[in-house]
Amino acid sequence: MPLPSFPQLRSAFHTSARAHSLSAAALPRAQRLSADWKGTSATGRNTKNFIGGQFVESKSAGWIDVHDPSTQTVLTRVPQTTDREFEQAVDAASHAFKLWSKTSVLTRQKFVMELQHLLRKNADAIASSIVLEQGKTLGDAHGDLLRAGITSTLLGDKIEVSKDMDTYVRRVPLGVCASVAPFNFPAMIPLWTIPMAAVTGNTLVLKPSERDPGAAMIIAELCQQAGLPDGVLNIVHGGVPTVNAICDHPGIKAISFVGGDRAGKHIYDRGTQNGKRVQANLGAKNHGIIMPDANKNLALNSIVGAAFGAAGQRCMALSVGILVGEAQNWLPELIERSSKLTVSGGFEQGADLGPVISPAAKARILKLIGTAEEDGGKVLLDGRDISVPGYPDGNFVGPTIIEAGTNMRCYQEEIFGPVLVVLKAETLDDALDIINENRYGNGAAIFTQSGATARKFESDVNVGQIGVNVPIPVPLPMFGWSGNKGSMLGDIGFYGKSGINFYTQNKTITSLWRAEDAIGNRASVNMPTHH
Repeated sequence: MPLPSFPQLRSAFHTSARAHSLSAAALPRAQRLSADWKGTSATGRNTKNFIGGQFVESKSAGWIDVHDPSTQTVLTRVPQTTDREFEQAVDAASHAFKLWSKTSVLTRQKFVMELQHLLRKNADAIASSIVLEQGKTLGDAHGDLLRAGITSTLLGDKIEVSKDMDTYVRRVPLGVCASVAPFNFPAMIPLWTIPMAAVTGNTLVLKPSERDPGAAMIIAELCQQAGLPDGVLNIVHGGVPTVNAICDHPGIKAISFVGGDRAGKHIYDRGTQNGKRVQANLGAKNHGIIMPDANKNLALNSIVGAAFGAAGQRCMALSVGILVGEAQNWLPELIERSSKLTVSGGFEQGADLGPVISPAAKARILKLIGTAEEDGGKVLLDGRDISVPGYPDGNFVGPTIIEAGTNMRCYQEEIFGPVLVVLKAETLDDALDIINENRYGNGAAIFTQSGATARKFESDVNVGQIGVNVPIPVPLPMFGWSGNKGSMLGDIGFYGKSGINFYTQNKTITSLWRAEDAIGNRASVNMPTHH
C-alpha cells in the first residue's frame, strides 16, 4: 500500500444530521458505542487523545473525518495532534517508565491476563467499532481480537565461566516505544504491541490509523480497567506530521510499524537515522499453489476465502493463485464459487465481504484491474460495477478474478482489494520459481495430499510464513512473525521470541564472588590453637 496522502483537515464538523444515514443494522450499535466508551464516538463527537491515563479533548485546529465505508456517513473526527499534546504524551510515557520498568514481570503479566479477559468480555463492542469504521463483516472483525497474547520468554542466560565467576544476561526494557498501526487491523496490531511492550517493561505511544481509531480507544479503556498504570499507554492521532514526530523525538527508542511500502520505508529510514530501533512490515503478494492431487473442495474454498475475506485488505491475503498442471481445469469452478460470495454492509446477515476502506482505495483497485486488460490479461470475474442493495454510496468492489502473467502490473503491485490474480504453471518447480522471483516474502501456501511435495515446497520456497493446506499461515503469539524479502524492514520480527528481543536490550554481567571471602560462617566451639 502506498503512503496515504495526508487527509484533508477540517476546522468545522457537522455530523448530527448525517449520523442517521447509517444503516438500520449499524445505527443502534453506533449509538451504544458512543454512550458506553469515553474516548471514541460513532455518532458525531470527537475522538480523544489518551495521555497520562486521561481521555483528553485535543485543542487542534485540524481534524480528520472518519467515515463509514458502507455509507460515507461521518462517524467521528480525529485530531491532528498538536506538538504540545505529542510532547505531553511522550513525557507521560517517560515518567511512567521509571516505575513500570521496575515492576515485577509477574505483575506485568497479570495485567495482560486481565486484559485478555476484558477483551473477550467486550469483544462485540470492539468488533462493532471495526465494522463501522473499517467495513469488515462482523464475524471477521471478531477475528481481530483472537491473536492478542504474549509469551513468557523473558528468561536470561547464565553460566559459571570460572571458579566463583558467573556471566549472565539480563533482558531490560528500552524505554518509551511507539507503534504505528494500519487501518486493516485496527485491533490486532495494537494488540501485537501493547502487551509485548508492557510485559517487557516499556511504555508505549500508539498512533492508530486516522481512518479507524475507535478499536484502539476502547482497548485503551480496557487497559485501564485491567490495571495498567497511567502513562504506560498513550494514544495520539493524526497523519504524516504525527508519524514524523514519532520518528524524530529523541525520547522514543523504538518504532513498530505495519502497513504499506512507502510509509514503511519512510518510517524505517527516518527512524533509524535518528538512532531508533525499527521493525516494519510492508506490502505483500502472497501465492497459493494448487497441485493436481490437492483435495479439490478444500483447496478451492481456501483460495476463495483467503483471497476475498476482509475485501482482500489483509497483508497475508492469498492474492495470487497458481494452478499447476491438471489443476488448471479447476479454474471455472473457482470462478463459480467466488461469484456466489455476498457483498454487503458488515452488519448484514450473510455478508461475506464488505466495502474497501475509502473511495480512493476503490479507485486505485479499479485502476489496477483495468491495467490487466491493457497488459493482455483476462478479467474472468469482474466486480467493478457491483451494485449493493441498500448501500448506494459504499466503497464496494465485488470479487474479481484475473488471468494474468508475471510481467503485468496487476501481478507486480499489491492491489489490496478483493482481486485474485490467477497464474498457470506446468510443474511445482515452475510455481516455486514464480514465488521466489517475486520481490515480496510475507507468505505462501500449497494445497496437496503428497507429503513429499509439501516437504519440497517447505524447503525451497523463499517466504517467511508457509502454509501446507492452510491458506493464511499467520503464527500465534508464541511464534515470531517471519516475513522476509521486500515485505520486511528491520532484522527483529513481531511477537513471539522475536518480539521479546525487539522490546528489550541485553545487559551481560560478569561477577566474581570468592567463596573463601564469605562471611557469616558457623561459630566454632573448639579451643583455639596457634597453627
